[in-house]
Amino acid sequence: MTKLDATALALIDNCAQASIQLLERNLTPHGILAASPTEAAVARRYTRIFGRDAAICVMAMCGSGVPALEKGAVASLDALAAQQAANGQIPKYVDPEGLDADFWYLGCIDATLWWLIAVDHVRRHGQVGASHWSGEVERAIGWLLAQEHQHFRLLQQNEASDWADIMPRSGYVLYTNALWYEVKRRFALEHAEATEHHFNHLFNPFQQDLPEYHRARLLRHYARRGRDDPGLYLSFVNLSFVGNEGDVFGNVLAIQSGLADAPMARRIVKTIVAARAAEPYPVRVVLHPLTREHALWRPYMARHQQNVVHQYHNGGIWPFVGGFWVMALARMGLHDLAWPELARLAHVNELGGWRFTEWFHGRTLVPMGMAGQSWNAATFLLAQRALQGGEAAW
Repeated sequence: MTKLDATALALIDNCAQASIQLLERNLTPHGILAASPTEAAVARRYTRIFGRDAAICVMAMCGSGVPALEKGAVASLDALAAQQAANGQIPKYVDPEGLDADFWYLGCIDATLWWLIAVDHVRRHGQVGASHWSGEVERAIGWLLAQEHQHFRLLQQNEASDWADIMPRSGYVLYTNALWYEVKRRFALEHAEATEHHFNHLFNPFQQDLPEYHRARLLRHYARRGRDDPGLYLSFVNLSFVGNEGDVFGNVLAIQSGLADAPMARRIVKTIVAARAAEPYPVRVVLHPLTREHALWRPYMARHQQNVVHQYHNGGIWPFVGGFWVMALARMGLHDLAWPELARLAHVNELGGWRFTEWFHGRTLVPMGMAGQSWNAATFLLAQRALQGGEAAW
């Protein structure tokens, strides 16, 4: 462990305790809510069990040693499985009472991916038998396979249909396919090597190595034409346009899932550090936010002024992604960098009296979004476990 002063160490310990307490408060008999049930959260339906939020929380709850949270991890996955669509898709969110399931406007591809990752985690580290959810797992994988390109072995999606649900990423999306490779690895699915191969050629088209598949070579050419190497994977690749805004979450997940080899992982970290994306709080989720003049700008991004420059998914600071940033640093053995980042993550969660704020403006640092965000607590605990060498961290 790197040297931290007593104040930083105490802050980390206090954040761990506050994180457990927040998860306990946000837990219902049917699973974990996305945020504490304030008036604003009720109005925005944050008092639901979200596929992605709950799955991330499940990984922290399972292995916590707190009986209520261990039980709540299974309940969360059960609630989502109970509302699984006939075609296998896991909902974006479900009502805690099982009365409602939402699948977003253009579908929600990552809820199914995160649910599968969480199922595998609970099977490995919880007290649930391997046969639990076997039918639901089979249908969920079948739904994802139906969206996989038969040569690239990458998932295809429409825009605004993953966690960054008012961003124009579409076609082959970095974040989604980092999760897809993780699912393939965990469930020993076929063609994982092809997924890894095309992931590294499409999202990093600036390398010298050429893919064999002729359409992959052409798409690589289109993706790099007229662009400089950003030192990161591209956020998405489509037929005639790509995302070069610097998607921090997708790149961090590429490290966490093992898709980025050691040189690429070091380049990603170097680029994020050079952009000061984790200062003063970890971490800004976009290095180069899209302006209204940018070719990728969409009018819906300005809805409620939410996704304008340096806000929300377009350059806001998200502490839960900061947790994944720390986990990626830990995976790389960069503990001297990771421990101070964990202390800063504890500090940002503490702001407002342990408010666990959803996100902050990327420049003014004004707290935005919901209070009592469950996945802030969860990823802090996962990051702490990763640095302490806990095998149940991911």
